[in-house]
Amino acid sequence: MSSRTLALALGAALALLQVSPAHAASPRPLTLAQALSSALNANPRLTVAERDIGMAGGRSTQAAALPNPTLSLEVDNAFGSGSYQGLDLSEQTLQVSQLVELGGKREARIAAASAGLGAARWEREAMRLQVLAETTAAFVTVLSAQRRLDILTGQTEAIQRWTPLLQTRVEVGASSPAEISRSKVAANLAKVELERARAALTTARRELALLMGLTEAKFGPVTGNLVRVNAPPALDRILKSAQENPQLTRFTALKAQRRAELDGARAKAVPDVTLGVGYRHYNETADSGMMFTLSMPLPVLDRNEGGIVEAGESLRRAEAEEAVVRSVLISQVGRAYDALKASHEEVALLRGTGLPDARSAFEGIESGYSEGRYTLLELLDAQSSLTDTALRELDALVAYHTALATLEGLTGRPVTFAKGKSK
Repeated sequence: MSSRTLALALGAALALLQVSPAHAASPRPLTLAQALSSALNANPRLTVAERDIGMAGGRSTQAAALPNPTLSLEVDNAFGSGSYQGLDLSEQTLQVSQLVELGGKREARIAAASAGLGAARWEREAMRLQVLAETTAAFVTVLSAQRRLDILTGQTEAIQRWTPLLQTRVEVGASSPAEISRSKVAANLAKVELERARAALTTARRELALLMGLTEAKFGPVTGNLVRVNAPPALDRILKSAQENPQLTRFTALKAQRRAELDGARAKAVPDVTLGVGYRHYNETADSGMMFTLSMPLPVLDRNEGGIVEAGESLRRAEAEEAVVRSVLISQVGRAYDALKASHEEVALLRGTGLPDARSAFEGIESGYSEGRYTLLELLDAQSSLTDTALRELDALVAYHTALATLEGLTGRPVTFAKGKSK
């Protein structure tokens, strides 16, 4: 793991790594650090990125190779007619030839391959950050699904807790028998929501397992502190950090590769020279001699003009792609930042007035219901409002931590919050 990736993993873990007491006794609990480690070690997309680097490394090695020499054997004046029948008067020439590349072809080829290797490494780094962000978001989803299950379980247990009291009130004539049916309907609806939450938790655990390279979710409950939030820093600071995202920095290597390919295309217009040295034997006189050759193509019909145009357009396309990616990155950072800020404000509002008011109203009505001062409908409505408000806060927390994971994936570093009290 690179230092940048390690910093991201540790930074993303700051808000999530505290163990929740509700699940401390569960077997094989999973922390965010463990999930991130498994994802980095086993995610198949990173394996593909590693293979791309290996392929680029092979191309870089091959680019530095010199052309092989050519060994040739020529036999003249053989198997003809008259005195030239057979090999008696033949002449044999054994020659070694070597192509000499001119115009900087080999240098351009090496530069292009080296830059391609650098681009592949940046691609892997971008993929690593994406896997980290996706795994963190999936971890948050599982953590929130567990919390949702707890909230709905509390709702179901509360309704079941009222049943004996309701039965007593009906028996003494303080409540209508119809309220028993209404209580059963509320209990059944709560059970339906509870089963839906269990199914959502199963799905979320499976998605997290796949990101970790597992075929099934063999781990226990995930552990973390989902409720801690901090006010986001200024957008300008995050946008500045986003300029170092590998999605952008890889274009430095990519444009260097395209420039080297353009140099190589221009170099192809320069003809190469083939040098040869050989040994010739004359059977007729039993004499021998050395021969030297030099050959080169005449750049009359083909000066690789089309290849030069293609390479130039490829470079300009890389520059245009960089502008597109930069624009998309800024847009993604902006959306994630807006979601982070909005969810933080929503959490603050719900914790400031929404949840306390809903909890106070429910506790007062629940206490008054046992004293006969409120109807079952009022009690169910207060309990439903409290549950809905708690779930609303949970959704805001999920949106907050998901946006935070997205920002850290886009910037390639932990989001640094201003010093102050977290909520």
